[in-house]
Amino acid sequence: MKKVLITGCDGQLGRALNQLLTDSPVEIINTDLDTLDICNLEQVFALVRKERPDTIINCAAYTAVDKCETEIAYAIRVNALGPKTLAVAAKETGAQLVQISTDYVFDGTSGKAYVETDAPHPLCMYGSTKLNGEKAVMETIDNYYIIRTAWLYGDGNNFVKTMLRLAKERDTISVVNDQIGSPTSALELARMILHIVDSKEYGIYHGTCEGAASWYEFAKAIFSIANANVNLIPVTSEEYTAAIAKRPAYSVLENAKLNSQGTYRMKHWEDALKEYMENNVTIHSCE
Repeated sequence: MKKVLITGCDGQLGRALNQLLTDSPVEIINTDLDTLDICNLEQVFALVRKERPDTIINCAAYTAVDKCETEIAYAIRVNALGPKTLAVAAKETGAQLVQISTDYVFDGTSGKAYVETDAPHPLCMYGSTKLNGEKAVMETIDNYYIIRTAWLYGDGNNFVKTMLRLAKERDTISVVNDQIGSPTSALELARMILHIVDSKEYGIYHGTCEGAASWYEFAKAIFSIANANVNLIPVTSEEYTAAIAKRPAYSVLENAKLNSQGTYRMKHWEDALKEYMENNVTIHSCE
């Protein structure tokens, strides 16, 4: 990975990748929405032909789950057409492509952790457009890594920061307790990506921190580490009326492909959360 092009560089994962690569011999080409429209074939080809990256890591996505239900055309454009455009450019120049996907490609009804070979069945437009992005990549090139992750938090707006902010504003906080997933540190995901990216073991990977929790349990752990005195109340998804899109109830991802290789294992979500909360002081912008 001598030269890497990162799209969506100012998002949580993009910043984490920059943090890890800053002092490495890798040349980083950072792009974000204001510098590269990943859906514009002409723009993408011009940049990729000029820079000739060895690896393209696509961190760009439209992740506003509820807004995807109404802003469908934009969600399709960014989450499905964008990966297709990058895949076409990667194929022409010989670059390998890392496409970040999501646990929302599953419906969450199995009651057990999903492995990479399980059949996807998204419940919402966000999951559907991300699944179409996966398909577009697989149909276009062979040298791809599709990495499904979940409940990501890092440098930027995220659940951890929201909970800590609410703890300063309220005495009582209600959090959903019937959605189960894998809280994942963006830094830990970035480590996983950089570990596998030169392995040439292409295909679909699940990349989440080990273990599982409900949003309520996730919040409880956050407040415990922060020593925050908050009255935390578990509620059902039906009671939490702010959500528009339907979420999978049990979308825990098992890192089966990664763990079978035996060379890297992601941290347990509680350990990764402690690391994040202890060290989340520096902003690693790609500017």
